[in-house]
Amino acid sequence: MRVAYFTALREIEIREEPQPSIEKPDDVLLQINRVGVCGSDVHYYAHGCIGDQLVEYPATLGHECAGTVVEVGSAVKHLSPGTRVAVDPAISCGHCDQCKKGREHTCRNLQFMGCPKEAPGAVADYRVVPGRCCAAVSDSVSLDMATLIEPLTIGYYAVQLAKLKEGAKVGILGTGPIGLSVLLCAKAAVSCTTYATDLLDCRLDVAKACGADWTGNPNSEDVEAAIADEEPLALDVVLECSGDPACVDSAQRMLTPGGMLVMVGIPPVTDVSFNSHVMRRKELVHQAVRRQNACVEPTVRLMEEGRIDPSPMLTHHFPLEKITEAFELVADYRDGVVKALIEM
Repeated sequence: MRVAYFTALREIEIREEPQPSIEKPDDVLLQINRVGVCGSDVHYYAHGCIGDQLVEYPATLGHECAGTVVEVGSAVKHLSPGTRVAVDPAISCGHCDQCKKGREHTCRNLQFMGCPKEAPGAVADYRVVPGRCCAAVSDSVSLDMATLIEPLTIGYYAVQLAKLKEGAKVGILGTGPIGLSVLLCAKAAVSCTTYATDLLDCRLDVAKACGADWTGNPNSEDVEAAIADEEPLALDVVLECSGDPACVDSAQRMLTPGGMLVMVGIPPVTDVSFNSHVMRRKELVHQAVRRQNACVEPTVRLMEEGRIDPSPMLTHHFPLEKITEAFELVADYRDGVVKALIEM
């Protein structure tokens, strides 16, 4: 079977390897059909790291994926060969203190697909994963849409942490795939007014298609002032989805006293500073987001029920043989790309 590897900075090689096989009763053998190019994948591709997580070459890659069940272990009862599934790429141990507290996403022994020194990446013709990481999708959900379940779960989880109330005024800074996932899930959760910002107008156009009530580009206008004109009492929640450290202080200024800043994006640096006096005077809450926790099934239901439509996010498709082109496109933000999919 074919497997993709990072072999150096901005270099990907396709290699041939034996097909994996089921070893445990709760294993599932999947044929991988689609893999999304995620911003974290691009960090590894272009920089060789995310914080202290360093790539050791050669390294497999990818985690946003959808596939078809080929074979199931004896303990797997909810799936059968031919079932189409969305995949949770986080493989928790189930027995550490975090797992026992219901925090599988901060499992002490977590193995994440495509993460350095953890589980094998998803860009391969076949992969074996635990059955609990696979969620069946109905015929109403295409394989393309099933691939988007993973980023959408992060949006769903962030919105749950934000505890949005009816009528909430919500800021979303950054409208890449994660920001758009947050937007879609916020709109599905409550009746709220959303203010979305991005440095790329093409992404703001997609945000409008996904239901944003107001959009603005900091390169062409003072978005803080414009939002303040619309909302004199300021915003209840701001979800920072760009990863840009400069957005933290901006978000604090946008928030009403008692408001919440939800940190969803991954900064490119280790240290991020903020104005502690603004935080103190407004008594703001800062909430970090670590991927998602038990959000795959509810996100699948939202999609199956038609309550979210992420199709505007899908902008590009590539065959596996052109995976480097896909990564270069996403890394350089070219051609209006939002989400590129690798078709296996």
